[in-house]
Amino acid sequence: MISQAAKESFERIVFQAARTRLTMNPAHACEIVRAAVQERAGQGVSAQVHVLTIVSIGFRIVLLLQFADDEATRSYYAGQTANRALPEAALEIGNLCCGAINQQLVEHFPDLGMSTPYTLSSDCMGHLDELEPAHLAAYDVTIEDAARLRLTLCVCASEPIDFTAQVADVHESAGELELF
Repeated sequence: MISQAAKESFERIVFQAARTRLTMNPAHACEIVRAAVQERAGQGVSAQVHVLTIVSIGFRIVLLLQFADDEATRSYYAGQTANRALPEAALEIGNLCCGAINQQLVEHFPDLGMSTPYTLSSDCMGHLDELEPAHLAAYDVTIEDAARLRLTLCVCASEPIDFTAQVADVHESAGELELF
């Protein structure tokens, strides 16, 4: 069982990670809208879903990212480098997003581990109930009114989960040195 406070905390953490890691620039607009879990992400959805996992002793988070298969999304993510394909960029961006979620959760659950991201056919989305999730939510993400993706959060719990995460706005570092 996952408490309502924990569900809301997972959502706040995922939203912050999406806004800071799924965008190529922190100043880019990032709209996140709840969607039906089984609903497809719209026309042109990718035939692939990128799967990332965070595991704890008491729960497992499966984060599924499905990038739209359209020119605007390809241009936003892969257009930065001429020789980089969208699936490669999507795995890298997804891994950064999952890492940000992991960093927020480690404050409450110090025994976390992350898997290596992998790609499956989007047909697997119809079988999420077989994981017996304690919490399942899907979100449509639109960045700069152009790039689109579906983010699905699946939390499987083997013990009760109750926590409240305080998620503050994060200032992204550009790698500059700090002097004290």
